[in-house]
Amino acid sequence: MAIDIPGGNHETAELRELQSGLAAAVSLRDGFAKPLRTIAGFDVGFEGEGAITVASAVLLDAGTLEVLDQQVVRLATAMPDLPGLLSFRELPALLAVLGMLKATPDLAFIDGHGVDHPHRLGIAAHFGVATGLPSIGVAREILVGDARLALHDMRGAFTPLRDGDEQIGWLLRSRIGCLPLIVSPGHKVSMASAPELVMRYVTTHRLPEPTRLADRIASRGGEA
Repeated sequence: MAIDIPGGNHETAELRELQSGLAAAVSLRDGFAKPLRTIAGFDVGFEGEGAITVASAVLLDAGTLEVLDQQVVRLATAMPDLPGLLSFRELPALLAVLGMLKATPDLAFIDGHGVDHPHRLGIAAHFGVATGLPSIGVAREILVGDARLALHDMRGAFTPLRDGDEQIGWLLRSRIGCLPLIVSPGHKVSMASAPELVMRYVTTHRLPEPTRLADRIASRGGEA
């Protein structure tokens, strides 16, 4: 599914309407391949005071975590930083770096938020709907909502993240003694499956390998 970002002044009202329609298209039912064959991690950031968008991607064998491919792209940032609409700013570079990978992954892990977003369309959800790929958001800070139950300091412990009465994700303790990750479905991943899928790819670090490697590749300018 192609996403056409309005041009000109990037009218906020138009983007909000588009955002609402995209959020309604998110599926929170498992739609990923079983067994998974390949997974990918994606990271996106900005350079030059926001003038350049940098996106990195790493493609992994889902069974062995062998790196199959890695790519980095730098694009001129297409729009200003509008509150609540960051995913529109990040998406073009993510789509570009996805297109550079030698194969399409069965599941994408995005360094960012899924449906745990004020408008239920964080970058992992936006990316998932735009590409049709199953996706999960893995963030390091809460964007919206709160956890009402204590999170045990035990590897793999998780507790619901809620916004009002709606569950929008999980706080997940991926490593003892470390702050929890914020895990949320993006698209074609159920709420129940999201923490298990993230923990499946956590090794000795706090972050799951797909997003950890994507972040490292970006910070080293494309070198693993």
